[in-house]
Order: sequence, then C-alpha cells, then structure tokens
Amino acid sequence: MTDKRVRVRYAPSPTGGLHLGGVRTVLFNYLFAKKHGGDFILRTEDTDQTRFVPGAEEYIFQCLEWCGLVPDESAKHGGPFGPYRQSERKPLYNQYAEQLVAAGQAYYAFDTPQELEAKRAAMPNFQYNQQSRQSMRNSLTLDAATVAQLISEGHPHVVRIKMPEQETITFTDMIRGEVSFDTTQVDDKVLLKADGMPTYHLAVVVDDHLMQISHAFRGEEWLPSAPVHILLWKYLFGLDQMPQWAHLPLILKPDGNGKLSKRDGDRLGFPVFAMDWTDPKTNTTTIGFRERGFLPQAFVNVLAMLGWNDGTDKEIFTIEELIASFSMERVHKGGAKFDFEKAKWFNQEWIKQTDATTLLPEVKKVLGDSAANADETFIAQVINLVKDRCVLLNDFAQQAGYFFSDPTKVDTDAIKPKWDEKKTLFFTELIRTYETEQFWQAADLEKAFKEIAAVNELKPGELMLPFRIMLVGGKFGPGVFDIAALIGKDATIARIKHTLSLLQ
Repeated sequence: MTDKRVRVRYAPSPTGGLHLGGVRTVLFNYLFAKKHGGDFILRTEDTDQTRFVPGAEEYIFQCLEWCGLVPDESAKHGGPFGPYRQSERKPLYNQYAEQLVAAGQAYYAFDTPQELEAKRAAMPNFQYNQQSRQSMRNSLTLDAATVAQLISEGHPHVVRIKMPEQETITFTDMIRGEVSFDTTQVDDKVLLKADGMPTYHLAVVVDDHLMQISHAFRGEEWLPSAPVHILLWKYLFGLDQMPQWAHLPLILKPDGNGKLSKRDGDRLGFPVFAMDWTDPKTNTTTIGFRERGFLPQAFVNVLAMLGWNDGTDKEIFTIEELIASFSMERVHKGGAKFDFEKAKWFNQEWIKQTDATTLLPEVKKVLGDSAANADETFIAQVINLVKDRCVLLNDFAQQAGYFFSDPTKVDTDAIKPKWDEKKTLFFTELIRTYETEQFWQAADLEKAFKEIAAVNELKPGELMLPFRIMLVGGKFGPGVFDIAALIGKDATIARIKHTLSLLQ
C-alpha cells in the first residue's frame, strides 16, 4: 500500500454488452476501494470512435447500478477529476505525445493505411518495430525539413513510441509478483492516432496520472502492453508516480480451454452479459443474468468467487462481507472456469435466504397480471412457501402461479394409470368433508384427508400425488395441505371437481 489515498478505476469501452469478466473487474476494484476507504472511478474510454455504439455507456451504468457497484466518480455522477469520457479529454493528450517526440522517445509516422497493408501482405507477421521502423516513412528516416513540411501540409500521421532495444523492463504485480519483459519483443505502438485521438496506451497513462489513480487492476490480456505503459510512466511522470498494478486472471470456458466469450454462452445456453443487451445495428438481443432470473447479490457473489476466496470454505458472502474479507493477495494467478450450474446454486441459496419483502417486487414482475391485484401480504406468504424450490426468479412463475389462478393445464396423464373407482369415491367424499370444514388450516385439512383414506382402506401416499396435480396442475410445489390452506376452500374444491370431470 502507498501512502496516498486509494483511488481505483474501471475504464470500459462503450462498444456493446457488459461481459461478466468486466463486471468482475469492477467488483474487485470496488471491493478494494471500499476496504481501504478509497474511491471507485468509472472512466469511459471512447477514443475509438469507429467502435462506439450508441446507448452502450448508459447500459454500463445500468448494469453497475443493478449490481450495486455504483461509482463515486464518472461521467454520470460527476467528480473533481472530470471530464470522465476520454473523447471529452482529447485536447489533453497531444501535449504529452509532443513531449515524447521532442525527447526522442516517440516519433511521427506518415505511412498510409495502404502502405502498411502492403507491408503486411509482403511480410507475414509484420510488426512496426526496432527492425522495420528504419524502412518506413517516419520522422526517424525523413529529414527534419520534410517532416515539418508534411505536418504543415496536414499530412495524416500518427505518433508511435520508440521502443528501446534489448532492455529488460520489470515491475511487481500484486498478484503475480515480479514480471519482466524484453523490449525487443514489443512493437512501436501507436500513441496518438491520425484523428488526434489517443490510443488506449497513451490515454490510460495520462488519465491515471491526472486522476491520481493509486492502483490499477485489469485483465491479464493487458500484460503484453505493460512494458509500453511502464515506459510512458517513466518518460512522462516518473516511475514513482505509477499506480500499483494487478493483472486479474481470465474467466475461462467451462472446460477450461480458453477465455469465456459470448459465443460460448450462446452455444452452451447461458448468459455472459450482466443484463440484456440489444445491438442497435442488428436489433438482436442477447439475454443477461438479470433477465435470466438472477438476483444481483447472487451475481456479485458468483463473480467474487471466480478467482478469489477468503482462505476458508465460505462461499455465500454479502457485499459487506466481501468488502471486509477482500484482498488482492487472495486473488488466484490461474484462470477461473465458469460453471453455470454452480452459478445457479448461488442464486438458489440467495433466494432461500432473502426475505419475502425483498423478493416481492421481482416476484410480482415474474407473475405479471395474475398477481397484479393480489394482496402483498398474501404474495409474501406464497413466496415464503415456495422460495426454497426456486433456482431462478423466473421459477416463481411455475412454483407460485397456481396460487393466483387455476392451472391452465392439469397433468391427468400422470394420474390415470393408477386411477380407479375407489379413488373417485374418496375425492367425492373429500369434497363433502371439505365443504363443511370450519377450520381451514393445513393441519386440519391433512387430518380429515387421512381419516377418509383410512375409512376407505386407502393409503394416503397413493392419494397425495393426484391431490397435488388437482391443485397445481403437475408434480411440483410445496406441501399439498399448505397449498390448499393458502388458496382457500372454494379454489381447492373447485379444482378437485374440475379434475374429477376430466377423469370421467
């Protein structure tokens, strides 16, 4: 830990749906900041205007709000270090690029896209680097007068970092320990594009400095860029100003073979985005965890356990417990396999432990019109009765729907094979008894049921399944007498009569 105030950031590009790996990066940043009394900043990296997607930035904010991971500073929330969109910070970057060129640490490159494409076609695996830069059109190979003329004439050009040869660059990663790079293996990355926009490499360093970022946590796919960023810190601000870094492990496919992608989710039938994302270009919607029926607390809990644990067997954590327990030292170096069945288990556990009042708004959405006019106390009773049977919030449609309206379909095929006249007589007598029942409580209903079964020399076990199917339509639901008690006398008797008519 440094002495300066903890300030961390998440810097997404607004290009589409928010992948669960991105939300986990947010989560680890957020937990670290809150653990140390610091600030969590969201900075929108929209410098690549060709990939910008309308609505994507607001979608990111909505996802984080749903997860309860609200930034302290952002384009939406404001703050003392704005603007928080890189496109609005464009004038800031040119001076740093020019400073690097003046110091001989970067150079102007005038190669056209066509010339670069021709090089790539002629040379497989072409890289603009220490070897090739001397054969290209740049300020290292052109004389100063030509360079000045090209710039004054407005000739399109970029600024590239001049990577030193045969240097070893080392830094200490908070997760991986000491990491080293050979600069000869790194190409001369573009820092400033022809449209005056910075690339990620320049912008991330300048913005982290100006926003006083103390710790930078990002995915391990950014490790190869680390030597470029370290050199920029060294050249522009001094390495003593550089944030502490941690490169987070990848979230892997269920079989562990490579990084989890949206395509994998589509193929295997599970979401990878936090919330539904509708692509404005194709108008296609990709389902998210929220719409699939996940509680935000469960989704956050799932992500926390992908690549981190507190050193115990504990798996269910509230956000407060995560903040108290979190440390970067407990983040794993290796990638974490995503297991959707395990994710659903987390959600089921959260549904079980969440009180009915908290679940009520979401359950009402799931039930729709059937429960629109129902008393909320009654809905809460239903939730308490069935929630242990729900893995996803959408399961409440099946597990609770029959409390609010008669089943649309009754599975008589499950009753017919063992149905006989004795059972018809039993349920006919049960109707008469229930019609005169004064105390409509589960225990009283069960007592009467078993007494009639005994008189008719029938085993209660043979009668319970038909009774359940009469009330709910299928082989599911909580205790059948609890169901009867809640739906009331009239509905119970009407459903028995309806099924008996279907069995004639």
